[in-house]
Amino acid sequence: MTSDLKSQYCTRFSSEKQIFVCDPIPLFMSEKVTPEHLQQVHKQALETFNKIETLESLQVFTGNLVGKKSAMGDWFKQLKALDVEAKKELGPKLQEFKTYWEQACLDKQNQLETQALNQKLASDFIDVTQAYPSQKGALHPLSQVQRHIESIFTGMGFEIADGPEVETEWHNFDALNVPANHPARDMQDTFFVNSKNDRSDLNSVLRTQTSNIQIRKMLENGAPVRIIAPGRVYRNEDVDATHDAMFYQVEGLVVDKDISVSHLKGTLETMLSAVFAKPMKIRIRPGYFPFVEPGLEVDIWWEYIDKNGEEKGRWLEFCGAGMVHPNVLRNSGVDPEEFTGFAFGFGLTRLVMMKYGIEDIRLLSSNKREFLQQF
Repeated sequence: MTSDLKSQYCTRFSSEKQIFVCDPIPLFMSEKVTPEHLQQVHKQALETFNKIETLESLQVFTGNLVGKKSAMGDWFKQLKALDVEAKKELGPKLQEFKTYWEQACLDKQNQLETQALNQKLASDFIDVTQAYPSQKGALHPLSQVQRHIESIFTGMGFEIADGPEVETEWHNFDALNVPANHPARDMQDTFFVNSKNDRSDLNSVLRTQTSNIQIRKMLENGAPVRIIAPGRVYRNEDVDATHDAMFYQVEGLVVDKDISVSHLKGTLETMLSAVFAKPMKIRIRPGYFPFVEPGLEVDIWWEYIDKNGEEKGRWLEFCGAGMVHPNVLRNSGVDPEEFTGFAFGFGLTRLVMMKYGIEDIRLLSSNKREFLQQF
């Protein structure tokens, strides 16, 4: 074996933390191989071989002892230059040496690979019968509050209703007594999907409120009816900290005989007190909405602590409401001479922001983990 092979062999062994410096290297470098030399190499190679504990070490050992560019290759080259008698004496011993070490290295490789596999299986083993701590996900704050509201209203005998988000212009506007020239129909406020037809029942929009569901529910089942309709709604708004083009709303509708404003007031106070886990005060003042008569604005008394640590309170606008307009009842196939009702609609997104003190609506549609993990 040449001197540069020796240097390479020793360096690779000594540079690895788990690989020892090999002692029998000098014997591998004999200029002339003899039976005695083979015997000495075999003995000291065994001492080195028995210390090998990694596949990396074995690979270096094998490559330098019996590989293509190893000491063994040099020895067989020397054999060609010997006379016939010397070949007969050395040839079988060289072949025996080669066969032994090739098989020994192969067996060692299989042993180390099996050992490595067993170690990996042991480290990767999972006992499915054992309880492991795990990090569970959580419902989005919007979903949490929506489910809470749904449980409150179902406890009061309401049904949870749903309807299409892509709605006909008739269901979204005409049936709700919204005039054709009402600003809400303007392209600046409404996302029109199709507006090329003269008939509003053939045009379609992204619903601007979940009030379309009350129309569909009354057309389907008539009166009496008691529903809430939570869902996504769409407005052509500029997105900022308090406005979004897509947000969540909850619509409520009760139609029955002898329904009055007092029923509306009691329903909203019950719901808000349950959501905030404390008695909530509301006030009702006049407002205008085409689908109710009279139209009402509902405010809630909001108590909070300001930046200076002082307790404050003020009235906050909460929702629009009122007694269902007779035209809406007629459009839905309900006789306004026999039935009356109230309706209300509030922003679920706004309610969530109030409940949790969220100042930027855009956080609710973000994927920021540090924000969502708070809930």
